[in-house]
Amino acid sequence: MSWKLTALAPREVIEAALVAHEDALDWDPEIVLSGSEVAEDRPDDWQLEAWLSRAPTQADKDALAALFAGEAPEFTVEELPDTDWLVASQQNLEPIRAGRFYVHTPEHPASNEPGLIDFTIPASQAFGTGQHATTAGCLAMLTHMKAQGTVVRNCADIGTGTGLLAFAALALWPSALATASDIDAVCADVVEANARANGVRMGSRNGELVMTIADGMDHPLLAARGPYDFIMANILAGPLVSLAPDFGAALVPGGHLLLAGLLETQEAAVRSACRRAGLRLAARLVNGDWSILWMRKRRK
Repeated sequence: MSWKLTALAPREVIEAALVAHEDALDWDPEIVLSGSEVAEDRPDDWQLEAWLSRAPTQADKDALAALFAGEAPEFTVEELPDTDWLVASQQNLEPIRAGRFYVHTPEHPASNEPGLIDFTIPASQAFGTGQHATTAGCLAMLTHMKAQGTVVRNCADIGTGTGLLAFAALALWPSALATASDIDAVCADVVEANARANGVRMGSRNGELVMTIADGMDHPLLAARGPYDFIMANILAGPLVSLAPDFGAALVPGGHLLLAGLLETQEAAVRSACRRAGLRLAARLVNGDWSILWMRKRRK
């Protein structure tokens, strides 16, 4: 069985709680949060939902309450039928269009619009179905980079989740070497299943994708397949700051770095870390409260 806790509050209160969750370094990964409108005709009335694979403890309730700056709203607790609690948090996702890409779950039909690159990404135990502002922002930035004449021969997607961004890079640069990694072991099977569903070839040759489980850039395969002319990382601001030196070292001079998962309020810290690693800003876009950064390594 699984459980869901739900609290109702004004939009600004729920959004502030979600920001506090992003900044909570010791957050229990078994508690998955989602914020959304209660109804389309009530845009200022929001709900915070928390899914757990166990009965919520008092410590769980205290952690949720601590996300609110003032008095926390009351949470209702609901025991759910036996189901995948993380998949349940991502069900009924609407298709999104970002740049040249159209991303949808299997419940929705593919787009027949000419020129759009279609991906089917099921709700799963991995992050990155395209609906989150950071993933959609990365797809838009990838489209912009391609339009600006960026050439990619060897790329890596760090923290790949579902594999969507790696698939998108191969769609734009089909002859590139491509490597994807994630710290979560469940992502290996998820990426391989999504690759089969979307016609992405797995393998180590040009135009194929290699998947591995790694903590950041710390893996022999990532070292052996570098240096890279393009690295993507849609993770969180803290790890982006920590990994900036590793990204800089793994890129060729003039190489590209696409970063996401950081709030606008965290952008200065990430950009500062990148400058110290020899990277400069090429372009940025903001999607909601989230910044997406295209950085480039200085040429020697």
